Amino acid sequence: MAGNGLLNRRMLLGAGAAAALGSIASPGGARAEALPVEPWMKIPGSPFVPYGQPSPYESKVARIFASVPGTTGTGTSRTPHHLLDGMITPNGLHFERHHSGIPDINPQAHRLLIHGLVKRPLVFTLDALLRYPMESRIAFIECAGNSALLYQKEPAALGVQPIHGLLSCAEWTGIRLATLLAEAGVEPRAQWILAEGADASGMSRSVPLGKAMDDALIALYQNGEPVRPSNGYPMRLLLPGYEGNMQVKWLRRIKLTEAPMMTKDETSKYTILQNDGTSLQFCFPQEAKSVITRPSPGLAMKAPGLYEISGLAWSGYGKVAKVEVSADGGRSWAPAALQEPVLSKAVTRFRMPWRWDGGEVVLQSRASDETGYVQPTRARLIADRGARTIYHFNAIASWGVTPNGEVKHVYA
Repeated sequence: MAGNGLLNRRMLLGAGAAAALGSIASPGGARAEALPVEPWMKIPGSPFVPYGQPSPYESKVARIFASVPGTTGTGTSRTPHHLLDGMITPNGLHFERHHSGIPDINPQAHRLLIHGLVKRPLVFTLDALLRYPMESRIAFIECAGNSALLYQKEPAALGVQPIHGLLSCAEWTGIRLATLLAEAGVEPRAQWILAEGADASGMSRSVPLGKAMDDALIALYQNGEPVRPSNGYPMRLLLPGYEGNMQVKWLRRIKLTEAPMMTKDETSKYTILQNDGTSLQFCFPQEAKSVITRPSPGLAMKAPGLYEISGLAWSGYGKVAKVEVSADGGRSWAPAALQEPVLSKAVTRFRMPWRWDGGEVVLQSRASDETGYVQPTRARLIADRGARTIYHFNAIASWGVTPNGEVKHVYA
């Protein structure tokens, strides 16, 4: 289909792939032997536990994290996408970004206030919110600073998790914010809302009222269980497709206003400084983006042969329409298979069969969304925006494969 061994994506569905992979499962056509009776088949297993945990053999499937010097809870933890598959991030591996640690909130004492330009200011307890009709959305959340290392002049000698790990996707369940705003009665002058969290930093952001009335949720559940404390317990704001900082955790207050409030979190941070010294402000959607998670740094290629290239694609503008893969640094491209379901403003898994001949290769992926937006090259993004910011990097990323099978981050 394209250079350096990319194969037709339909091979993933055909008998050809099974035949080819069979040679990997049984090298040299060896005759199948009877399986041994292993030690764990001879004794009873472990008892029930109140809350299930991963296998101890999968201890490497964990977040990495770093705190700002002098603090214990200000910083980030990152999702190990290179060790996961599918589209849903387990709750215990969802990325985190905290500005002053994780507050220990008593849900019985927590309140949500809606006030400002409304006819009836309202205060909700968690118990009261649980009586409202709820709905679920599968949506990604991505920190605006995800992939910021790719603004650097030289490629960072790192892999998927430290570079692209500030992204996760989950099923969120809660009450439409529009339902609560309608009950409060929105005044005609209202054009924005201020969302404020209950953490020690008082993190707050301005959000257009149109978004609040569209697909915003007050999320109470994450993948079927109450939202984790690290992700906003007992409730958080969900704004599908918007940058993560706006999706305020530990939500305690929503104020309707005529104009944005110019809080510290939308003026001193989360703006894009350009080469001419001016800044872009209120850049809300996360633009179309993709990353190959396998193969990737830390997952060495063991020998030439048939492999699957797999990764994630997403867009804050809507559905992913297409993902193309290149094995020759962008000189030729082939369409990857998109794994269902393909949902709006959710992560989409893509897959591509690839026969590696053992030579040097540069792997890339390029996403397009349903609006026609195409993920740009790194050179194009920096030419348009400059490299003085750390936010909204969504350009094509590249992995170089060496003849000995090592995979490393490169610029192409």
